[in-house]
Amino acid sequence: MGDSKVETISRLAQWRIDNFSPCSYKKSDPFKVGLWNWHLSIEKNRYMYIRLFPEPSRVSKEQPPYAKFILRISNVGANRRLYISPVHDRPLRTCDDFYWPVDSSFHGRFIIDVEFLDLRICPINGGETVSIWPMDGAIQSMSTQTTLRCLARMLDEGLHADVTIKTAEGTLRAHKAVLSASSPVFESMFHHNLKEKESSTIHIDDMSLESCRALLNYLYGTINQEDFWKHRLPLLGAANKYDIVDLKDACEESLLEDINSQNVLERLQEAWLYQLTKLKKGCMTYLFDFGKIYDVRDEINNFFRQADRELMLDMFQEVLTVWKLV
Repeated sequence: MGDSKVETISRLAQWRIDNFSPCSYKKSDPFKVGLWNWHLSIEKNRYMYIRLFPEPSRVSKEQPPYAKFILRISNVGANRRLYISPVHDRPLRTCDDFYWPVDSSFHGRFIIDVEFLDLRICPINGGETVSIWPMDGAIQSMSTQTTLRCLARMLDEGLHADVTIKTAEGTLRAHKAVLSASSPVFESMFHHNLKEKESSTIHIDDMSLESCRALLNYLYGTINQEDFWKHRLPLLGAANKYDIVDLKDACEESLLEDINSQNVLERLQEAWLYQLTKLKKGCMTYLFDFGKIYDVRDEINNFFRQADRELMLDMFQEVLTVWKLV
């Protein structure tokens, strides 16, 4: 990894300094997180000063970022020391807007992490800043919006609904045509002489009523980002069970976006359970390539007691790979 190159995954950026001497200055290559290209810089006199700032561009000028983030700096080697900044929350326009003084004797090889907890922008017409995570998709055409309004009314008012979905907490009404078009599993239920076809009833006992409603909202094209993020894990289970490929892919991409030390082991287990290659790779990269395995030492023993044996072998293989590179 180059001395000026910054690696990124999800909302984490990591800069590995291979050689830093007293009274020197280094600036990283640009790295992309959110809408902006960023730089880290480090300089040392009496204190070590770490700066984070967006690369000057039209985007950073017209939509300057309001960033909430944490910085971490640690040395490389057996005697690992870790310094963690407070949570910073401020607008960042130039290299003069933020610096973090570290009273430390770091030199030689060390690592600087910046974890973006949130990135916000001001709306063009003014008002409160809004997060770019999550953002709505591209503006849909008028005909698509009209269709979605019709589907929403069909679902909300039960217009000509012809199938009942029973959960442990209650029932919902839906339409066989919409379910069949969305899922080959549902299509098979209604095509063959199965009990669901005869009774026009589907039993979904492994989802809450609220999560099942979120599933229907997704199939009818009316789910909002907040509900999607809230129900990502049960939606992932349903997507796998009913072979809804686009929903499974959307859940995987979403779970990749906010990997952190509190959820990475759970995400790794979900990736293994549902055979999510990209999510598994992302978790492995976060843990081993970025060295975050040290942050989950208290949880790792319990994880190994419950993890699948093949998953454990994959993790040990990843450890060996990383050791070879050191």
